[in-house]
Amino acid sequence: MNKSSLFLATAILLISCHSRAGAGGESKQLVIAKDSTLQHATFAMGCFWHSEEIFSEIKGVKEALPGYCGGTEPNPSYEQVGTGKTRYAESVEVTFDPKVITYEKLLEVFFAEHDPTTKDFQEPDEGPQYRSAVFFHDASQKEAIQLYITKLTESQKYRAPIVTEVAPFTTFYRAEDYHIKYFRHHPNQSYVAHVTKPEVDKFQRDYPELVKP
Repeated sequence: MNKSSLFLATAILLISCHSRAGAGGESKQLVIAKDSTLQHATFAMGCFWHSEEIFSEIKGVKEALPGYCGGTEPNPSYEQVGTGKTRYAESVEVTFDPKVITYEKLLEVFFAEHDPTTKDFQEPDEGPQYRSAVFFHDASQKEAIQLYITKLTESQKYRAPIVTEVAPFTTFYRAEDYHIKYFRHHPNQSYVAHVTKPEVDKFQRDYPELVKP
């Protein structure tokens, strides 16, 4: 491999969600507490470092956790999911107060802050673990998702068809501890600085009225 090829390969590795500082630990199945005043939403929109941060910043969101959803193997690890050979997608589990923020508004943010027309790809990350997906928790969420996709399609906002997976929520595994608030703990990490931060900045520009003080 010549020097230019080596440099390119190194650059691609560094600017990748799967290239990260820290390792170890294990994923943990999240048992969703039943609270009649709160609701849950589960989204997959590429690397969970930026989706966690985006939803954490929204008024009315009590908690946003990174993790894995959409697969069947118990206790998936970041390394296993990163191979692209499982059905898990990097996801964010959002606990929110519907009196403050509606599920429909969260859907709007979800679709606006990633590309729902690219299958298994959110620049610069590629693979089924980075696919666009919404995991609905009940029939009302499923209907809301379908209505919103129809609305977007009819508006012709996108040149290509929306390929977001719409699937029932089954199990969510919280990511390993070192992923929690990764954006805030590692602002100088290469991927965070070059990919995650621009995504978070875009959200803040798009929805200033939603950002917590």
